[in-house]
Amino acid sequence: MKTVGIIGLGLIGGSLGLALKESGKYRILGYDRNSLHCEEATKLGLVDEVVPFDEIEKVDILFLAIPVDGIVEVLHQLKNPKEDITIIDMGSTKAKIVQSIPKRLRRNFIPAHPMAGTEKSGPSASMKSLYRDRVVVLCDLEESGEKQIQDAKEIFNLLEMKIIYMNSIEHDTHTAWISHLPHAISFSLANSVLAQENRESILNLSAGGFRDMSRLAKSSPKMWRDIFHQNRDNILSSISYFQSELEQFRLLIEEERWDELEKKMKEANRLHEIL
Repeated sequence: MKTVGIIGLGLIGGSLGLALKESGKYRILGYDRNSLHCEEATKLGLVDEVVPFDEIEKVDILFLAIPVDGIVEVLHQLKNPKEDITIIDMGSTKAKIVQSIPKRLRRNFIPAHPMAGTEKSGPSASMKSLYRDRVVVLCDLEESGEKQIQDAKEIFNLLEMKIIYMNSIEHDTHTAWISHLPHAISFSLANSVLAQENRESILNLSAGGFRDMSRLAKSSPKMWRDIFHQNRDNILSSISYFQSELEQFRLLIEEERWDELEKKMKEANRLHEIL
């Protein structure tokens, strides 16, 4: 039975542990800097055992399920991993992580981004079905070893994920629009409403639209700070374009150009032909 190590026992790592444990194919070891996370993960049965850092690097397959700046840090802390270890990161950005991989570990490394998650965080948010029927992006595999590629494919197929491939630059450009910009908008919307409305009004009047758009603002600030940091240029570009689009809506409303406003909204409706 192969051993799988998971560094980071929050939503992403905990859900991975639950799903892999259910398969019965792997022994799951976990590590987290946060001792409370370790206690909670043990209590919830997310992993078979919590171990120290110097033991977690001795596994056959190692997942890095931590904030993206932490992934870069941990890659340089691995001192004596197995020669043929497979290391798979679960970060939401890819280019900076790929650029930061120590040369001695590049063939061992699989840059991956499971497009799965919720606005919740911590071990208690874990669910074994989190990854089922979701997309996982694998990047820059031409520099990864065959054994490592096969390990990654085996696990992501076991999780019932749809595997797609692209390079890390493409990935970061696309996710800035599809994932990172929506989070920036949700955080901004939440702060705007909090600055204008009191708690009672928010509770009494918030309906489905506001709840849907503000849901992402519940996400981990630490995790998203690191994502915005690593994908800074792409996110700034997407925010600038969005500001321009929002300004067009403001101008059409201000000038009472209702037919043109309706046309703009009909253009937006086309998105649902794709989704």
